Amino acid sequence: MFVGTHHVSVDGKGRLSVPAPFRAALKGADLIYVWPSYQGPWLEGGDAALLSRLHGALGARGELDDVRDDFTYAIFAEARALSFDETGRASLPDDLRAHARLDGKAAFAGLSDRFEIWSPVLLQERVERARAAAADKRGLINRLSREGST
Repeated sequence: MFVGTHHVSVDGKGRLSVPAPFRAALKGADLIYVWPSYQGPWLEGGDAALLSRLHGALGARGELDDVRDDFTYAIFAEARALSFDETGRASLPDDLRAHARLDGKAAFAGLSDRFEIWSPVLLQERVERARAAAADKRGLINRLSREGST
C-alpha cells in the first residue's frame, strides 16, 4: 500500500529516488509505471497490479467502446515503465517532468493502491482543496454509513 507524502530531489538529468516506503510496498519489484495525469499537471503511477486492474476494468467495457479507447490512450499509451536501482534511483523522462512541472523537487503522494508525483507547491494546493471538500462531505459519509448498516 502506498501511503504518506514524500519529498525528493530531481536532478538535472531527471533522476529521483522512489521513496523507501513505496519500494517496500512493491514487494521486491524494481519497476513502477508512471503516466501523465489526464486531469492536470501531475503524474499518476503504481505497480503492475494496478495496471492489471485498470486493464480488467477497461476490458469489461467491450472492444468497440469509446470510453475504453479514450482511457487506453490516456493511460496505457502514455505509461512508462521506470526501473530503479538498489538505492531507489529512477530516471524520469523530460516530457513527464515537464507535464508535472517538476523543477528540482518532487512530491510522491501515496493514495492506497496507487501514487501521484507532483510539484510540491501544486500538491499542497491539492491537499488543501481535498481537506476542505472532505470537511464539507463529512456528514454525507456519516449518513451513508448509517444507511448501509440498516
